[in-house]
Amino acid sequence: MVMTNLSLSFSFALFLSLSFTASSSLRPFFFKTSSEALPSIPKATPSDLLSVLGSKPQWLPVNPIVAKELKSCFKFLVPFTPTGVKMESSVRWVLGLTKVGGRSRREEDELIWWPPGPVLELARLAVDSGGDPAAIQRLLDPTIIPVPSVEGSNETRCQLTRTPYGRHFISEELNLYLEFLFELIVARGPSVGLNITLNRYDFFHGHVFLSVGSGRLGILFHAKEYPAYDEEVFPYNMGFCQKGSNVKYDDSMNLRNILWLAPLPSNSAKSWVAPGVLVVLDAHPGGIIYRDIIPDYVKFARTIYEDDLGDVAVDVNYLNIGLATTKYRIFIC
Repeated sequence: MVMTNLSLSFSFALFLSLSFTASSSLRPFFFKTSSEALPSIPKATPSDLLSVLGSKPQWLPVNPIVAKELKSCFKFLVPFTPTGVKMESSVRWVLGLTKVGGRSRREEDELIWWPPGPVLELARLAVDSGGDPAAIQRLLDPTIIPVPSVEGSNETRCQLTRTPYGRHFISEELNLYLEFLFELIVARGPSVGLNITLNRYDFFHGHVFLSVGSGRLGILFHAKEYPAYDEEVFPYNMGFCQKGSNVKYDDSMNLRNILWLAPLPSNSAKSWVAPGVLVVLDAHPGGIIYRDIIPDYVKFARTIYEDDLGDVAVDVNYLNIGLATTKYRIFIC
């Protein structure tokens, strides 16, 4: 009887062993885990983001899945593809006329697709220099412009700019074009759900960069810079410049990164392979920009860093200096 029980026990153990071996060999076909059953999701890079907004030779190598997901996060303030025949001769670019509304909507679109001559020259210089930030910096007027107390910033010991002084480009048209970009973003933002205001807590600055690889000139603007502290929705202390903020932390934070790209020149002296771009980057949770491009430690602020897009040349600030004749002024730091 004992021998019989031992024999039965051995047979049962052998059966379990064989069954486990068989199930293990069959698992890849019948019992795949969730991670094994799904193909790996391609990871997007900042370079992919810029490539998808570039010329055909740039975006073709991007993984199609990545390209599709990135495009779903683009909210264009100006149509990506120029419409109709280029109306360069009819665009009215008049010194001093920077306020949006002084031109037709089509003319404003044209100023993004094909900016004035000095901007195009700057774009070509950026590429021809091999993406050297110094090429941009050398075009600045050496005159130092002290940054005043902006909307009471000095009272709270807040320094809004990287340095306590700024400069201008030697070309006045370049300075006016920067003003035009700020004004246009504010005016057209609501059309894509971005409601922002030109003030020291919300929208006042951008970062001029030269793209890695191509040298394409761009500006990464940041809105919603200093949301108000709130123990429930935004329990983050951002220092002196946050004090007094009335900027609410809500879903609009997803749209705080705005990207301008200059037209991309070809190797030819006169031709261009891509028009200019003005787009809001939607960084909502679950989207590819939020998942892959925004660092984990600033996901709460939805911040895309300019250093990830290219080499930074200068910061550009558009500040309310409160004068009767000139309310806002450009400060390049």
